[in-house]
Order: sequence, then C-alpha cells, then structure tokens
Amino acid sequence: MKRNQGWKGMLLTAVLALSVLAIGCDDNDDKDTVKKNYTISGNANGTQVVPSVNGTGSGTMTGTYNPNTRVLSYTNGWSGLTGAPTSGGFYTGASGINGSAVGSPWTYDGNITGTGNYNGTMTLTEAQEQQLLGGNWYYGYNTATNTNGEVRGQITSTQVR
Repeated sequence: MKRNQGWKGMLLTAVLALSVLAIGCDDNDDKDTVKKNYTISGNANGTQVVPSVNGTGSGTMTGTYNPNTRVLSYTNGWSGLTGAPTSGGFYTGASGINGSAVGSPWTYDGNITGTGNYNGTMTLTEAQEQQLLGGNWYYGYNTATNTNGEVRGQITSTQVR
C-alpha cells in the first residue's frame, strides 16, 4: 500500500511541475517585450521627384521612430530651392512611384526662405509603421515654381542596436 502512495505522490508532483511550466510558456509574453528604436534618414533632390525636376535644391531628413509608442520624431532641412516651400510632408510610395499624403501637410510660418528646417512628431498607425519600416515612405517640398514637388527623398530606417 505504501508503495502505491509513493507512486501517486510522484505523479502529483510531476503534474504540478508540468502545470507551472505550461503557465510560464504563455503566448502573451511578446506583448511585454520592449522593441528597439529606429533611426530614420533620407536625402532629397529633384531627380527623385516623379517626373524629375532640374535644379539645385536638396533636403535632408533625420529622426527616430519608437515602435513601442509609435511616435516618429523628425527634423528635416532644405536648401537651394527656387523659393520658400509652399507645402511639404510625408507620402507613401516606393522609390520612383508617386504616393498619397500621410498625415497633415507641414505648415510653415511666413519667414521661411529657400533654405531652412522643420521638425515635428507624428503618431503612426500600425499600417503606417509597416510602410515606414518597409522603405515605402518619402518626404518632399513643393514651391511656387514647382507646385507638384521640387525635391523628394526616400526615407530609410535602421533599427538601433
């Protein structure tokens, strides 16, 4: 009889150990993982505009994207444009393909010129995050001379290590 009780005790211990192990392997663990940030960058010029634009205008984009909060923080600058930007913003689209505007267009004060900079933040949707990290975002500036875009820059992202 004692022999049967020892076997039952070992079985009970094994069942308890497997239960603890199963609870520790919960599939929701990924939700608690902190994702690493991304740096974003992109250089703009008239040859990337579709159709391309001749000129000396250029632009730069730098920033960070936090996938935990989905906040994109960015600074962009431009120089050599034919005049002050009349509008600018982010767009979806692979290199060489015109896309759709993402978010609100950038607004400028009345004191800007053909050289300047702009910074801001934007909270992305899940779809926008996938497009940005997949290389399918660009930025651009329009001017009075080039109302459909004077410079354009494809945005690349690199995960911080």
